Amino acid sequence: MDELAYQHTLRLLQIELVKLQKSIIKNNEKILIIFEGRDAGGKDGTIKRVVEHLSPRETRVVALGKPSDRELSSWYFQRYTAHLPSAQEMVLFNRSWYNRAGVERVMKFCSKAEYQEFLDTVPSYEQMLVKSGIKLFKYYLDIEKDEQAKRLKSRENDPLKQWKMSPIDKEAQHYWNDYSTARNVMFARTHHLSAPWTVVRANDKKAARLNLIKDLLFRLDYHNKDENHLLPDTTIVFNYEESYIKNGMIAK
Repeated sequence: MDELAYQHTLRLLQIELVKLQKSIIKNNEKILIIFEGRDAGGKDGTIKRVVEHLSPRETRVVALGKPSDRELSSWYFQRYTAHLPSAQEMVLFNRSWYNRAGVERVMKFCSKAEYQEFLDTVPSYEQMLVKSGIKLFKYYLDIEKDEQAKRLKSRENDPLKQWKMSPIDKEAQHYWNDYSTARNVMFARTHHLSAPWTVVRANDKKAARLNLIKDLLFRLDYHNKDENHLLPDTTIVFNYEESYIKNGMIAK
């Protein structure tokens, strides 16, 4: 997609997002969107386009850093629970409690017992959130190994992007297979009816952004919805199935 077509489509979708937010405020809804994926998967850029024209009073982006000693001694979900949406709010988690299923597992920042407890309890936790009235969406931005390498190299060379590089990012390629295994287990254990995983093929950043927004808008009801612009490309965004790992739709 050329830049002009991309910007035109993005503007149409951002207008729809503003309509959605007006409906969320009017109807006291609570929206929670989780963004997960590989390092350099495009989470920051996608979130930026989602919130760009939304009211900052009713929109929050949550990107938590390393837990404190106090947080490490607390119930694992406690520090995330404090950031859940209240009525009229849309909250976007740039990484979430699924850190435990990914980087913490791969880099051994948690014990095997803590990891297993997480996998056992997270479906129940999410079911409680949904039963409380929160509309929960879980997106995983998926990229190929070569694409990740290219993006990480770009970060190293761009003085405006070097803040994105961390010691964890620098190890991403080395631990690629471990992250793949952890991702596959995460999908298998935490994809459930109340909060299914939606996979976004994100090698093409622009296509990924547009189709994720389309998918979100398509799945929510709001006043004056323009259906003509909201059909996502199902080869780019789709609900997780185990067969997609085997056939290559999800990067190995």
